[in-house]
Amino acid sequence: MNDEMAGLQITLPAKPANVAVVRHAVAGLAEQLGMDEPGIGDLKTVVTEACMNVVVHAYDDGGGPLEVEAIPEDEGLTVCVRDSGAGIRPRPDVERPSLRIGLTLIAALSKSFEIAGGLGRGTEVRMHVPLQPATNGDVPPDAIRRDPVSDAAELTIGRADLAASVLERVVGALAARHPIPIDRLNDAMLLTDAVSARAGEAFGEGLLHFAVGEGPDGIDLRIGPMEEGASKRLLDGLALPQVGGSLEALADELKIEHEDGGEYVMVRFAALSD
Repeated sequence: MNDEMAGLQITLPAKPANVAVVRHAVAGLAEQLGMDEPGIGDLKTVVTEACMNVVVHAYDDGGGPLEVEAIPEDEGLTVCVRDSGAGIRPRPDVERPSLRIGLTLIAALSKSFEIAGGLGRGTEVRMHVPLQPATNGDVPPDAIRRDPVSDAAELTIGRADLAASVLERVVGALAARHPIPIDRLNDAMLLTDAVSARAGEAFGEGLLHFAVGEGPDGIDLRIGPMEEGASKRLLDGLALPQVGGSLEALADELKIEHEDGGEYVMVRFAALSD
């Protein structure tokens, strides 16, 4: 993986409900970079169309990963949507507008648009939407192929200052599916913002890695892998010495786990019980 990436990578199962998660994450990135409201609206439309094409057409067996990469470059935001399945193909038995309409809409709302791949080789849709005002960014890395993942949304963020906006929208989108009270959702947003503000130090000069998953009892946020000792430094940064407490108390569960790949901070926000 290229540690010089300056944007966002997200990998999650190609399911209709997950399209909203991607849309919110990319919109959060664009908002943080300074894209104007009309541009964000166009961006959300093209991302939705490209992701839905993967969900509907890519996997014959109904399962597989949806990979999205968003990189600020050339005074805009380049978004790549990939699958590793049979490729995007129109199907007459699917009750959805023609694939040609979706791709035409993407082309119309993007400054540039490319589609590559073929049957049995997966498909990549790449589009570029201008920012207002303009911003600069790094050249995106080569396409990254990954094995199918679990139901968690895996996010890789290239700049620490982008993490808060992306995570806030993703956690909010998933929380909307659960009976989480407004005050608990506010707690989750506050803790997510605090963690994001300190994540750059925890990850050092490398990419920031997060996973956001949902279960019947709430939302789980996994931060890492990080080097030895980084998790404790991250949690120490949540302390509130002026009141003798810590923002850790805003989570229903928060712990450090150690695996072969490094350390992880695990955070849980619980939904209301029946």
